[in-house]
Amino acid sequence: MSARFITFEGIDGSGKSTQSRRFADLLRDQGTDLIFTREPGGSAGAEEIRNLVLTGETDRWSAETEILLFTAARRDHLEKTIQPALDAGTTVVCDRFADSTRVYQGATRGDLRSKVDALHELMIGREPDLTFIIDMDPAVALERGLARKSGEDRFEDFGLGFQETLRHGFLSLAKAFPDRCVLIDGNRTIDQIASEIAAYT
Repeated sequence: MSARFITFEGIDGSGKSTQSRRFADLLRDQGTDLIFTREPGGSAGAEEIRNLVLTGETDRWSAETEILLFTAARRDHLEKTIQPALDAGTTVVCDRFADSTRVYQGATRGDLRSKVDALHELMIGREPDLTFIIDMDPAVALERGLARKSGEDRFEDFGLGFQETLRHGFLSLAKAFPDRCVLIDGNRTIDQIASEIAAYT
């Protein structure tokens, strides 16, 4: 099987990080050569930008500035980690990618989707082969996200209304890209969710 680029998306606290790691472990156990990575981050430069965008006050950056920062991080991640792995025949499982910017900045922080898409086409030009979108109750997800006390809570601090808007953004994204997006019900146990995702190995 040729190398695949697989991403996991969802609102904060949806369980996508847990599920992406479990799926990566499952593929490894089946003998797949892969790397697991995340966004923002996944390369030295991108990890530095991660600290800038996920910490601090909610008004630290405008949505437009966030788009530029996330795209800069993604470009470095693509150059240094993702594309070299795929070129070497290694599957890449990634916790978040461009769909998060489409929803977080493009659909919920103003009418900026066209800017997000234009910048993505210009600077990234790469889509995943398969994307799992973990959908769940925003109130439960927000409670989970805040309970982590990770220090990277800037987007959770926007509140429940923001998380509800994010959820609708991801649902719309799943409809817009049906060839690569798989919508997963996250309102179940971790094992039940993982079992459904495992069918896509």
